[in-house]
Amino acid sequence: MEQTIMNQNFRKTFLFNLLVVLGLCSLLYACFFASLHWFTKHGQEVIIPDVRGKDAATAVTTLKNAHFEISVDSTYEPTAKPLAVLKQVPDSGFVVKEGRTVFLTVNMVTPPRIAMPNLVNLSLRSAEMILRNNKLLLGDTIYKPDIASGAVLEQRYKGQPIQPGEQIMQGSKIGLVIGNGMGNNEWDVPNVIGNSVDEAMTMLNQFNLQPLLSPEDAINDTLQAIVVDQEPRSLNGEGKRNRIKMGDIITLKIMQTPKPEDIYNAGNTNAGGDVR
Repeated sequence: MEQTIMNQNFRKTFLFNLLVVLGLCSLLYACFFASLHWFTKHGQEVIIPDVRGKDAATAVTTLKNAHFEISVDSTYEPTAKPLAVLKQVPDSGFVVKEGRTVFLTVNMVTPPRIAMPNLVNLSLRSAEMILRNNKLLLGDTIYKPDIASGAVLEQRYKGQPIQPGEQIMQGSKIGLVIGNGMGNNEWDVPNVIGNSVDEAMTMLNQFNLQPLLSPEDAINDTLQAIVVDQEPRSLNGEGKRNRIKMGDIITLKIMQTPKPEDIYNAGNTNAGGDVR
């Protein structure tokens, strides 16, 4: 009899405890989903604005007004303005929760210094790639007669040779002297007497000759001025062809409105013809 009563009490206690556990689980489950909205900030999603290219102060203000946290890092890009935003993560247009951290990369005000790389004997394309990787800019390129066609013969900074390893600021312009593959070949001196400066320079560019203008009167329109003489001339005193190397200088004496007698041997000179 006592055993039966104990069994009944045990069953009642177990059933009560089970109901209590199930009730607690149900309560916790309901509380969890009720608070999920608060934890995840559901309904508070915002779109990240695009701040790339803006100055850092404007970008930070824009993101703070949209309730974002901001982390700022810096690097250097020679083609961008100082303190401009170069990159943002996450990118613009992403939908995220308020309070998300946006990482900004900002352009430095002062360029860092690096060791000048060695570009000599490289091709122009390879030299450009190395300059770009070192955040240096390509300056003027000058072609010089040399058998090494397309190869870098010399590297210059502010017009002066710069040696590999010398310290230089990123963003600096580096000029290159390039071989034109012509070596020391000589060519007949072209005759440009009687042509306008514009026409003469077009002809001389074909031979990579460097014109040096020497005005003989008042010049108000250089390109339309007339070449009245040149040094060296196409023919020497014996009537034989003068020779010149590519890249050499040829002096052009020019006048704005020359008279026929001002032009060397004007009676026997045609535009682009031989002087005799």
